[in-house]
Amino acid sequence: MALDPIDTSQPHPARMYDYYLGGKDSYPVDEDAAERVISFLPAIRVAARTNRKFMSRAARLLADRGVYQFLDIGTGIPTEPNLHQVVQAINPQSRVVYVDNDPIVLRHAEALLQSTSEGATKYIEADVREPEKIIEEAKEILNFEKPVALSLVALLHFVSDEYRPYDLVNELLAPLPSDSFLTLSHVTGDFDAAGWEKAVEIYRKNGVPAQVRSRDEFAGFFTGLDLIEPGVQVVTQWHPEPDQEFNDERVPLYVGVAQKP
Repeated sequence: MALDPIDTSQPHPARMYDYYLGGKDSYPVDEDAAERVISFLPAIRVAARTNRKFMSRAARLLADRGVYQFLDIGTGIPTEPNLHQVVQAINPQSRVVYVDNDPIVLRHAEALLQSTSEGATKYIEADVREPEKIIEEAKEILNFEKPVALSLVALLHFVSDEYRPYDLVNELLAPLPSDSFLTLSHVTGDFDAAGWEKAVEIYRKNGVPAQVRSRDEFAGFFTGLDLIEPGVQVVTQWHPEPDQEFNDERVPLYVGVAQKP
């Protein structure tokens, strides 16, 4: 497969996120933009770290419930444990499709996203705004007659209202059978509106259609679905682990998992 060239002329959300996590797969342009965000919004690093742990908790919960097919859109640069490592540790036959639109993510994915022999992984280079392409290619690995866990973790805050994010979620859910799941996380300006306004401005100036949302706006993505307890929560309050690093009820990240009836 011919790989698209990596654009280092402007920041990319996946590489900035990797920088927030303390990773090494970013370029100076990403680091400069990320440091500007951190300078007035230091909580973004906590949000990134707690988001990764939420992904693992949610994936384990669903795998323990018998779900073995996962469609993860907005994968980001692989950071252990990756979703397939979490679920294949529970069920080695689990099948995972990753989706992202950054060539550097693809290069890491090809090298690092190795499945168990019993299961399968696939990487799709696509944007969440291409739901038909994603579903069509995901069908090469996933059986859409069996439940699928759709993950849009730390992604929808990069889809502003002009791109119809609620419609996109519904379009992705529509082909999934009953008893499938939706896992979401999303930053919010509820606790620091001024800081997040500045952060959104930085992303938008670099071509990223960022938009933070309130708790009610985030909850709207689950309309028509059955939320798993404890419903929509700040990330540190959703099935917290006994030894979790942060317990702040104001971490600016809402999360939730819901089932399709």
